[in-house]
Amino acid sequence: MIETKTLRADFPIFERLVHGKPLVYLDSAATSQKPQVVIDALDDYYRRYNANIHRGIYTIAEEATQAYEGARQKVADFIRAPEAAEIIFTRNTTESINLVAYTWAQQNVRVGDEIVLTEMEHHSNLIPWILLAERTGAVLKHIPFDSDGYLDLDAARQMIGERTKLVSIVHASNVLGTINPVREIARLAHEHGALVLVDGAQSVPHFGVTVADLECDFLAFSSHKMLGPTGVGVLWSRREILEAMPPFLGGSEMIGQVYLDHATWNELPWKFEAGTENIADVIALGTAVDYLARIGMDNVRAHEIELTEYALERLGEEPDVHLYGPRDPQRKGGVIAFNLADLHSHDVASIVDRDGIAIRVGHHCCQPMMRKLEVPGTARASFYIYNTRDDVDRLIEGLDHVRQVFGIARG
Repeated sequence: MIETKTLRADFPIFERLVHGKPLVYLDSAATSQKPQVVIDALDDYYRRYNANIHRGIYTIAEEATQAYEGARQKVADFIRAPEAAEIIFTRNTTESINLVAYTWAQQNVRVGDEIVLTEMEHHSNLIPWILLAERTGAVLKHIPFDSDGYLDLDAARQMIGERTKLVSIVHASNVLGTINPVREIARLAHEHGALVLVDGAQSVPHFGVTVADLECDFLAFSSHKMLGPTGVGVLWSRREILEAMPPFLGGSEMIGQVYLDHATWNELPWKFEAGTENIADVIALGTAVDYLARIGMDNVRAHEIELTEYALERLGEEPDVHLYGPRDPQRKGGVIAFNLADLHSHDVASIVDRDGIAIRVGHHCCQPMMRKLEVPGTARASFYIYNTRDDVDRLIEGLDHVRQVFGIARG
């Protein structure tokens, strides 16, 4: 198990006060905090071996290349990808999904073909497919979720059929926390010859996710949600799929041979990494992966289950708190969406911020979901390895402060 109070010392941000009070950070679904070793990795690169990668034959360039490609291997090992060449570095999960939409999908999807999504997708897994449908005439379908926040698998079985080209599905909802049965849906899709993309932005940082267990064809996730820096995303796919896909961006590094009127493309993974990459942040992502691996992803998951269970219990005791999504901590990630009485979520967040408590509010880039829930937005508390029961207790106290400000009797 995680000794959270000891571990928190690794994160310099928790040394600061907000409005004179210790910071309670409950927004890791948006971005995670960074341990000192990750910050040090960035500093070390720029201080000791700042150089461009792959082409330099001098010492610090070779050191930079080794560190960058070493991070790729660490990421491959983390999700148990068969080979490091199947790991493509992008800017974020959004760009990873767009890469698939503008390469594989543009090449393979035609008029009348179907893309199956869900009603709980983040905009990053909706907009690329809306744009694709506009370009190609493809048809979008959406698996509904029920009042408990679970996908309707009977509806999924009816939707996924012979016209389905791709099923693109979130592994864990950034609002409801629902952990979706990706493998079951992937098997259904594969029976009909469709490929499967998994948005792992909220799962890879929190569970022991492996590509073999998911049985997916594409997996996208982000560095900054798993203790790493912003500006780095990951796309994984099988070699044979990536080799058949056209390049996404053109420029240096992604080329084999260039002539005035034509060119050939580089080998994997560099075919999809045009121009100078985000070298320092990729290297620091490798350090973040090392940090999580030392803790153990089973321990990360166990800690979040325990904390989510406690938070659901405490919030469930508040009669004027409305909770959204599954109540079973075994079937959801460390994310809890809620509203307090009939107050706007922005007001709730502004007031608890005075107590040093950081929560997310709004539609969480899930406007279609909010329409289905019939709310303009929700407050959201999300947990990670550095959170404790004390943080949950502080949130409950913060909600009491909100009631006082608005003159609302508790319950």
